[in-house]
Amino acid sequence: MTAENKVITRFAPSPTGFFHMGTLRTGLFCYLYAKKQNGDFLLRIEDTDKIRSKKEYEDDILGTLEWLGIKYDKFFRQSEHLDNHKIFLNQLINDGKAYVSKEESKDEPGVMREVIRFRNEGEIITFHDLVLGDITVDTTDLGDFVIAKDFDTPLYNFAVVVDDCEANITHVIRGQDHVPNTPRQILLYKALGKPIPQFAHIPLILAPDKQKLSKRKHGEGVSVRHYRELGYLPDALLNFMALIGWNPGTEQEIFSLKELIEVFDIERVQKSPGVFNVDKLNWLNKEYIKLLSLEEQERWIKEFLPESIHTLPHFTDERLHALVPVIAERIEKFADVKTMAENGELAIFFETPKPNKELLQFKGSTPEDTKMHLEKAAELLETIAEGDWNIEKIKETLMAYADTLPKRGPFLHPLRSALSGLEKSPDPFTISGVIGKAETLLRIQNALNIM
Repeated sequence: MTAENKVITRFAPSPTGFFHMGTLRTGLFCYLYAKKQNGDFLLRIEDTDKIRSKKEYEDDILGTLEWLGIKYDKFFRQSEHLDNHKIFLNQLINDGKAYVSKEESKDEPGVMREVIRFRNEGEIITFHDLVLGDITVDTTDLGDFVIAKDFDTPLYNFAVVVDDCEANITHVIRGQDHVPNTPRQILLYKALGKPIPQFAHIPLILAPDKQKLSKRKHGEGVSVRHYRELGYLPDALLNFMALIGWNPGTEQEIFSLKELIEVFDIERVQKSPGVFNVDKLNWLNKEYIKLLSLEEQERWIKEFLPESIHTLPHFTDERLHALVPVIAERIEKFADVKTMAENGELAIFFETPKPNKELLQFKGSTPEDTKMHLEKAAELLETIAEGDWNIEKIKETLMAYADTLPKRGPFLHPLRSALSGLEKSPDPFTISGVIGKAETLLRIQNALNIM
């Protein structure tokens, strides 16, 4: 690909709020398309709204892209190009294609202000959208539209055209809510004598209630940071967002970013809105958790493990390490670790519970039966050498006996209760494997002492 026909896309978020999930999907599609074509992906922060633009929001955009692994080839802020906007405004006025109009201010009734309007001759414009197909608009209906409040304040449609021209943008990929802007922008490209890029307007994202995903209606669940704080993996989030409004045409659902680049086809983007399905995101994230190494799982779990667990009497890094596979199997996102802790599901591994005589009893069993089964469990567990002490060996040893009984419940139920002190808990093999042989036998003995 030569420099003359090199694909260049741009992602142009405004730093007026925390990074929106819909905005992320737009940026991802821009990135995938550029990289699939061996082109450049440009990031432009559209920060000319001086009142609403904030540095913390810009930092959120930049930090999120870094976290997601989306790397841009060029970066600039729209505010850095205001002098450039003035040059092109003057060019249009000098060419008779725009003019200064003195009008009553919409913000201040009775006050006359000068605005700059585009001189619209009115023409039929047809452009081919890579997603929506051919679109025809009679621009006569647009009238002489305003392109700047004054020479220091260009409006959106004019500023983005100038910036896209100067950056040699070849493909403008954005949400379908921008379709009405496109005819105005095409008129401006033509008036400036600049090449018109190709357009691709991607479908909007709907919430499960089929309404447009918005903070006003759907709260913090619209921001990327919300999902980052909940412990979703960046690769899972990218994979999920790519599948909203696009599909690869195969049964494959798990894609690395590299694989997404390889298979992405803008023509497979659907025309109708996609739905943000949290259940699908949770499923995907769980699949990505499974793909992590034990060390990576432990690192993430430690990040979300409450301090209250660290202060329990038997907490050690070694015991936590043994618990990692147990936790990883039970969560969909790493914030679930906090929920497990709050529900008492983790404390049982780091402190000796008080046995509950009532909970020890299996329905239909006598206290004598319960005592006999606990003693038998202790006897069997004693036979396992320290070096062989693991969940698989414990299960094999106990189940060899349990399977000889008419029912397993009278044997396994009191053992699990003795080890956890809870009505519901992980199985006794898992608990024993994590807490070790000595602590396991101690808990069984504590239960026997109250029988």
